[in-house]
This record gives sequence, C-alpha cells and structure tokens, in this order.
Amino acid sequence: MHFYQVDPTLENYWRGIILFGRNVASYKFALAKALYELRHAQSELITLDDLALPFARHICEHLQQAPKQNTSKQSQFLNACNAFNRGELDPAALQAATVKLGFGAVIDAFHNVNNGEIDKRFFLDERRSHKGIRLTDNFFRLTESEQFANLLPETEARWRLVEQAWALGVSRNMIAVEYDAADQMLFSRQGLRRTAITSCRDSLNGYQKGKCFYCYRSISIVSGDDALAQVDHFLPWSLMPQGILRNLDGVWNLVLACRACNGSKSARIPSVPLLSRLHTRNEYFINSHLPLRETLLEQTGKSEKVRRQYLNDRWNTARQSLLHTWEPEAQGEATF
Repeated sequence: MHFYQVDPTLENYWRGIILFGRNVASYKFALAKALYELRHAQSELITLDDLALPFARHICEHLQQAPKQNTSKQSQFLNACNAFNRGELDPAALQAATVKLGFGAVIDAFHNVNNGEIDKRFFLDERRSHKGIRLTDNFFRLTESEQFANLLPETEARWRLVEQAWALGVSRNMIAVEYDAADQMLFSRQGLRRTAITSCRDSLNGYQKGKCFYCYRSISIVSGDDALAQVDHFLPWSLMPQGILRNLDGVWNLVLACRACNGSKSARIPSVPLLSRLHTRNEYFINSHLPLRETLLEQTGKSEKVRRQYLNDRWNTARQSLLHTWEPEAQGEATF
C-alpha cells in the first residue's frame, strides 16, 4: 500500500495494520495493546498463557462500554469475557478460556492488510512448537522509535471509532463523525443525542504518520509533550460564520499541525500543493474502512474524482475571499 511504501518505517507498517487491516472483530486492537504492555518481557517468546490475561483484560474493559466487539452474532470468547465482567469467572478461568478461544483468528490475520501480508513481521506464530508467539527484532525496534508513544492512543482511538460504527450499524445508516472544537473530541449524533467517541488528535495522528501536516516536523499526541499537536482547520474556520463555506468542522478539513505552523498560517489559505496533500490524507481515510470512510464519502463524494473536485471547489471559493496563500518551509522529509 502507498501508505507505508512511500515511507517504509516500522511505525508506518504497524500503523498500516491498525488503520487499514480488516475489521471483523476488535481483537487486533486488544492484541496490539497487550503487546505494548509486554514489550519489557524477559523473553522474546510470549506464551499464550502469558498473553491471555493482558489481551482479555482490554476486551473486557471495552465490553463494559461497547457491547458489540465483533460482527458475528455469537462468540464463545466474548461470552467468557462478559461472564468475567459479571463476576461469574475468576482470572484463571478467563485465562483458560482466552487461550482456548481468543487467539485463533487474530494471530493468523494480524499482519494481513488488503488481502496480503505486509513485508515486516512483528511476531512469529509459534503456537504449535512453543505454545506462543515470538516477538521479532522489528517489534523491539518499533518500541524504541520516536513515534512509539503515539501508537497506544492511536490504537485506542481507532478501536473507539470502529466500535461506534458497529454500534450504529453503518451498513444501515451512515455514521456522521463531527468535531467539537471546545474539547477537541470527535463525536457522532443520533437525532438529538450526541456520543463522544475519541480524541481528534489521537484519531488523525496515525494518518499523518506523526508529522505536522504542513511542514513534516515530528509532533506528539501525548499530553504535556512540548511537541503536542494542535488541531487546525485546513480552510480557515473564519469562513464558516461568514456563510462563505459550510461544514468546515468536517473531518475532511481537520489536520494536525505543529505550534509554529498553526501560528504562522493564521487565516491564510494553504497552497495548491498542500491542497493535494489534503486529498491524499483524506484518501487514506477512505481506504481505512469504518467509520471515517463513511463520513468522508458522505461529506465529500462517492468517487475519487468527485472528492478531488469537492476540495478544489472549496479551495477556490476560499481563495476568492481570503486571497493570500501560504506554505511553510519543510522541516522534514515528505511522508504522505
């Protein structure tokens, strides 16, 4: 896929799994979060017994807020997790049920993206020979990377978005993901009811590969970090109260920027090359499946040609009003 082929770092291969892998159950996210926790294990071999409780605990925690964790009607493993949440199973019984029922598909499918296996493996399946998985050098190098701290909130945000899509039944009714600038959260709406989903920063960062949208400087989504990303409206929000453009709070128009770019851009219009970059970023959303895909299709068009024209038309309208374009000097290599 272009996403990680254009910038083939381990972080982007991992993001390819989290953002673009098939979503028929949430187990991929739970496995990723369990591996984050086990990165300091004394052995590169992680037995299923050792993996089971960290993996199951994440599923159990999410089940308390989002009862739908897969797309099938029945799951013995999820039944066991729900029984644990009700106090009907102790940790030992949950561990045994997870080893027996929880890992069959997720270990097989973890590295598959777009119906094929990615070039970099983060663990090897050794269930038959050693009753577990073996972490590779790729995984340990990943944990030492500059971007590793961002991966945990990105994974959680992706999980929350998928849960919300399942909860609303995207196949029957389009999910509208909207942005609340006051708390910088993404939310969905059902009639008059609003449901907060996840942090906007956490949701967008993976698609920008941990870089400022405008200058490619490294950014962070970890609270308190000096490089904490800021959510910016690509086409300035000031055009919306004036009635010049609508829906500028749409996901299609939100990007993460470093503090320097967000300050210097002000109310100017990003350049044409930056507009093309926005289209590329939005196409990552489209190819990421639920639910940002559905939101973007609803907001900007069903085909790539229509979506590109949608952006061009709004850019031209903004340019007629604000006149001045802006583009910062690059602070890093182009990665998206």
